[in-house]
Amino acid sequence: MWGADRWEDYELLDTSDGERLERWGKLILIRPDPQVIWKNAARHPAWKQADGIYRRSHAGGGSWVQSRLPESWTVGYGELRFLLRPMGFKHTGLFPEQAANWDWFGDLIRRAGRPVRVLNLFAYTGGATLAAAQAGAAVVHVDAARGIVAQARENAALSGLGGAPIRYIVDDCRKFVEREHRRGNRYEGIIMDPPSYGRGPGGEVWKLEESLDALVELAAGLLSERPLFFLLNSYTTGLSPLTMGYLLELKLRARLDGSVEAGELGLRVSRTGAYLPCGASARWVAGHGLP
Repeated sequence: MWGADRWEDYELLDTSDGERLERWGKLILIRPDPQVIWKNAARHPAWKQADGIYRRSHAGGGSWVQSRLPESWTVGYGELRFLLRPMGFKHTGLFPEQAANWDWFGDLIRRAGRPVRVLNLFAYTGGATLAAAQAGAAVVHVDAARGIVAQARENAALSGLGGAPIRYIVDDCRKFVEREHRRGNRYEGIIMDPPSYGRGPGGEVWKLEESLDALVELAAGLLSERPLFFLLNSYTTGLSPLTMGYLLELKLRARLDGSVEAGELGLRVSRTGAYLPCGASARWVAGHGLP
C-alpha cells in the first residue's frame, strides 16, 4: 500500500455504508465509494455537517442532492494548487491518493541530475503534470477533453507554473503516441492513467481491456536511451496491481532491465487509522534511476 499521507488540505475523515466523509480544505463532502462495504460504522460528527452530498440514483448516474458548495474553490499540496469543482459522477477534479505517485516520480526527477522529459497520457486536470514540472521536468500533457485540459492550465497558473515547460495537447492518446513515434520524440518518464472506457475528440473509442496492452507497448517505445521511469495507474475494477505489474514486466523490464513494483494507492481514514484502497499502480524504474 502506497499511502498519500502528506496532505494538509485533504482528509478522509470516516467511511461507512458505501460512502466516504471527506474534508477538502474547509469544506465537508460525502461521496459514494464502492470499496466501503462495511455498515453502520459512521461515528465522526462531521457526517451531520456536510457542505455537499453526492448520491447515486437507482436509475443510474447520480447528483449532488445537497450542496452548499461554491462553484469552485482551491486546495493545496505543498506548493501546488488545484481548482476544485463539484462535477457530475461525484468527482471534484482531483484524486488525492495520486499524491503518493507524485512524490515518487518527483523524487526520481530531482535526483536524476539531468534534463528529464515526461509524457503524461490521459492527464486529466494536471496533478501529475504539475508535480513533474515542479520537480524540474519538461512535460507534455495529453488528454482528449478540451475543458479538462483548460482546467489543467488553470491549475498550473494557480501553482506558479504558468511559465513552466508544459505543452498542453487535446488529442486521442493513442494517435498522439503514434505521431510521436513518427516524429522521433523520446521521453525519460511516461505516466499513463487510462479510463475503463472513453472517447477521443474525434469519436475514437477506448476500451481498456482491448487497448491497454498495445498502448503500453507503443508508449514504452517512446522511452529515451536513458529512461527514468514508467508509471501505469488504473481505477478499473478487476484490473489488479499485479496484473499491471506483469504487463510492465513484459513490456519494459524484459527489454530494459530495471525493476517493477505494483501496489494499491490508499488514503488513511482519520477516525480509524486504517487505509482505504483507492486505486492501483504499477511502477517501472530504470536501474540507474533508483534513489
